[in-house]
Amino acid sequence: MSGFGFTPPEAPIDWDALTKYAVEVMNRAYAPYSKYKVGAAGLVDDGRVVLGCNVENAAYGVALCAECGMVSALHSTGGGRLRAVVCVDGQGRPVMPCGRCRQLLWENGGPECQLLTASGVKPMTEVLPDAFDVTDLNDT
Repeated sequence: MSGFGFTPPEAPIDWDALTKYAVEVMNRAYAPYSKYKVGAAGLVDDGRVVLGCNVENAAYGVALCAECGMVSALHSTGGGRLRAVVCVDGQGRPVMPCGRCRQLLWENGGPECQLLTASGVKPMTEVLPDAFDVTDLNDT
């Protein structure tokens, strides 16, 4: 397993390592209301690993998904594109991101980004078919 943040950009994706990172950060989630903890780990195109966990709020609508935290970490540590993402639930099992977060992953990883799901690794083109992106904005 490559060390945290030291994966060469051309290296194969280490899904086991990304899952371990997601489980580690899931344990830091703040979910006192739903008790549904989520952790996300993303491999960036420069080899960094970025992490996020869900953070709830008494006003449920302003809760932050784990993927939101991960994308914030992506940009706050230098930007880049996501190559691969793992999201896990409180038992460490892969969990599918919600619709808003699928859009976030598309925006920050594009069609080439891969996601570990309960049914295996899938490209974003399968996770969010016919995605809305900047090309749609340019058509107006």
